[in-house]
Parts: sequence; structure tokens; C-alpha cells
Amino acid sequence: MNRELKVQMEGTLDNQGLARAVAAAYVSQADPTIEELTEIKTAVSEAFSNAAIHGYENKGGIVKMEFSFVSQDTVMIKIMDDGVGIENIAKAMEPLFTTDTDANRSGMGFTVMESFMDKIKVDSRPGMGTTVTMVKKLDTYYGI
Repeated sequence: MNRELKVQMEGTLDNQGLARAVAAAYVSQADPTIEELTEIKTAVSEAFSNAAIHGYENKGGIVKMEFSFVSQDTVMIKIMDDGVGIENIAKAMEPLFTTDTDANRSGMGFTVMESFMDKIKVDSRPGMGTTVTMVKKLDTYYGI
């Protein structure tokens, strides 16, 4: 039952689509609804882009992703980087907060993750990187 998947890839925005595809492929084994699949892909995309843009400051680095079913109908996803870390997690998770000085970012990444997933936990230490853990219970379970 415990089918874990661990993937690592270069943390650049060029790989954001690949991160979404990996998430979709893994979660698809539980036959989620299209809405659930879209929500999971979007949350993973936001976490991955945060690692690339903020964690590695667009300079590249390895982003690790871990996927597992913690029960038959509940998936846990971890997105990890070894980047600059987050000094104030509570502040970073506030809607509209961004460290992007170019103002090209909306500051809604964590808000999107929280709205699409049942649980989100952020662990980070300045200079040590960040781990975003997300949990989603699927409404419909067809078996894995």
C-alpha cells in the first residue's frame, strides 16, 4: 500500500511543468476527480516555483519532491529545497506578501496551497532551506 516516490530535479521554472506532471502521475493511481488532480498539480506548482524563485533566488539548485499515501485516500507531498530559507514563516504565508523585488509575483503562493490542500506545514531555517509538506484527502477512492 505504501508506494512512495522520491524525485529530484533542477529547481528552475523550466521544470515547473515536469513537477506538475510527476504529481499528476503519482496521484492518478488513486483515480482522483479532475478537480482534485488540478488542485494538487496547482499546489505542487506553487511550492516548486517558490523553491526555484525564492529558495534558490532563480540561480538554480536541486528541488526534492516526495509523494506517499498516508492512508488509502490521503496523499502527502513534500517539496524541499536547500536554498536561502525563510526568516519569518508566518509573514511569508500572509496573502500578498512577496520578496520578489520585481513585483512580478502576486504573493499568493502559500494562500493557493492552503486553499487547495487540506493541510500545509512549512519548515524552514535561514540558510538551510525549506520543506513544504502538503496533505490532501481525496473525496473519491477507487483503490490503489
